[in-house]
Amino acid sequence: MGYFEGFAVTLKKWGEGVTTKEYRGGRTDRKGHISDKDQKSPKPERLHGRHVLNRYEDGMEKCIGCELCAGVCPARCIYVRGKDNPADEPKSPGERYGFVYEINYLRCIHCDLCVEACPTEAITETKLFEFSFTNRSDAIYTKDELLVGDDGRPQNLPWEDWREGDDRDTSGWMRATSPSGRASYLGTPSWSGELGYGVRSGDLAQTAKDASSTERSSHDDDDDEHGGHH
Repeated sequence: MGYFEGFAVTLKKWGEGVTTKEYRGGRTDRKGHISDKDQKSPKPERLHGRHVLNRYEDGMEKCIGCELCAGVCPARCIYVRGKDNPADEPKSPGERYGFVYEINYLRCIHCDLCVEACPTEAITETKLFEFSFTNRSDAIYTKDELLVGDDGRPQNLPWEDWREGDDRDTSGWMRATSPSGRASYLGTPSWSGELGYGVRSGDLAQTAKDASSTERSSHDDDDDEHGGHH
């Protein structure tokens, strides 16, 4: 390709609009405002980001310190220690609670296996992926940093760039696949209520193909109930 042909390609792309966003990490100006040019890229609904430890609608912690998340983690980045609940002021509804909970984000690969393994839906992942550290201690999140606040929302730490919607549909991927992945469960709430959010609505069908799968699954269930073929 000659020089002029190369310039032609450049000029053609020039007229298609800007595709690169000017992300500035959430830095504010002298008035404390974030520039309109500082934009995050849109995130898919089931993005795996920074974890949170959830609480029930009454404020009780969901984590019972069973350590299943630590056992299933392929990167060995989770450290959990359970402790018996105080009789006068229990932390969780069970006999034990998560006394120590740490995630090393220098190792975490955001596979979401910890979310799948958790029997009480205590740990989920948000859409926040824009967080960085200047030292090792900041990269190791403790329970105090992972546990949601009194409003049920994730805590905003100084090195994290939270924006509107980053905590919405927390770990939607797991919510969609928790009932063994059956399409007939789409749109059906299957998780217990959460502090600050209540009972989140179930996932809707993503495409027409999903919707048709739901119809087929419902038809198969009717056949099973009435002695249909398998």
